[in-house]
Amino acid sequence: MELPGILAEIEDVAGTDAALAIAKACGGTQVYFPPLPSNDHWLCRLIGRDPARAVCERLTCGVGPLRVDVPLGPTARAVQLRAEVDKLLGTNMSERDIARRTGYTARAVRRRRQKTGIKPDDGQLPLL
Repeated sequence: MELPGILAEIEDVAGTDAALAIAKACGGTQVYFPPLPSNDHWLCRLIGRDPARAVCERLTCGVGPLRVDVPLGPTARAVQLRAEVDKLLGTNMSERDIARRTGYTARAVRRRRQKTGIKPDDGQLPLL
């Protein structure tokens, strides 16, 4: 399985299970990685101290903290979710509400709207 973006780097250092755990816990959000996480840091609790430290070292190069947008990662329902997003894009629902309802990020909803060209239903009837 090929993981996207930063998850592939995490997979190289800490393994597939760790990368998938991070994607499941934080996918679609921005996450803070310190150069050296403490033992009670969320990442240490999630994947273990040594893998967490290896991930942080790889991402920050031990220099300074880093904020990263974590991708959602693989999903078995990608096609159904895209169809649901496409359907909701035609309604008056906000991008934020669509993202929260479907598990997409707001950025992904905006990009999907751009790609498909679906305009929100403004309730206006055609003139002719």
